[in-house]
Amino acid sequence: MQSFIGTGVALVTPFKKDFSVDVDALKRIVNYVIEGGVEYLVVLGTTGESATLSKEEKNLIIQTIVSENAGRLPLVLGVGGNNTSEIVEELKTRDFSNFQAILSVSPYYNKPTQEGIYQHFKIIAQTSPVPVILYNVPGRTGSNMLPETVLRLANDFKNIIGVKEAASDMVQAMRIIQHKPKDFLVLSGDDMIALPMILAGGDGVISVIGQGYPKEFSEMVRLGLERKVDEANALHYRLMDSIDMIFEQGNPGGIKEIFKSLKLSENTLRLPLVNVTESLAEKLDEFTQQLLK
Repeated sequence: MQSFIGTGVALVTPFKKDFSVDVDALKRIVNYVIEGGVEYLVVLGTTGESATLSKEEKNLIIQTIVSENAGRLPLVLGVGGNNTSEIVEELKTRDFSNFQAILSVSPYYNKPTQEGIYQHFKIIAQTSPVPVILYNVPGRTGSNMLPETVLRLANDFKNIIGVKEAASDMVQAMRIIQHKPKDFLVLSGDDMIALPMILAGGDGVISVIGQGYPKEFSEMVRLGLERKVDEANALHYRLMDSIDMIFEQGNPGGIKEIFKSLKLSENTLRLPLVNVTESLAEKLDEFTQQLLK
């Protein structure tokens, strides 16, 4: 569990202009974030546009990241959805030998009750060959996994080791931190409140902006964990406008513009996602150039 304290980044999937997976760009991004000082990589999360990828493309992305990472950082694989039996089948058949944990999103669209969410993750916990990090993101799933459910799962299943909490609700996050088992990880899924959550007792973040500016963001997180509040706050406020901008017109449109500005990849997205507007792209490019001077 110590592997997941600090900054994890939810990697994008770069595409060429013809919408095929850009393997070379993905390799560049993996090396860029590792050299930037993040603690671990999250593969095939929402930011990776996993909903638009074929099974073959997912396998290609996994193989590429595993090979390029070459054991340097821990890897977390996104394995979630709203069909419990389908997730169980993947957990039984996929090779997890290169992954230290899975990140599993609370079921979306179905809008299950809290008991339904609990039973869903109970089966995942009983099946998964690696530790499980829960993912609560009500803005995408349509239902909120309440602190009581998170804590119930944390206490009932030893291989449920943490939660990525992205309800954008500091009180909810603090309730989990207040009552969690000693070694259970509370990770921010919201870049804007990552530092406040850490200072309230959280353990880190699974970030989007952290892959665009890995050096600055991961340093902010480390300073927060060390309780160097003034230094951490200075970096937070330095990055704050960029966090607003990358989510202004949806994720991962904003972060892909930053990678284009950094000349690491194209800014191509697959429908139904589209590029950010030209005016926002210019703002992101200007911010990036100023930050990296």
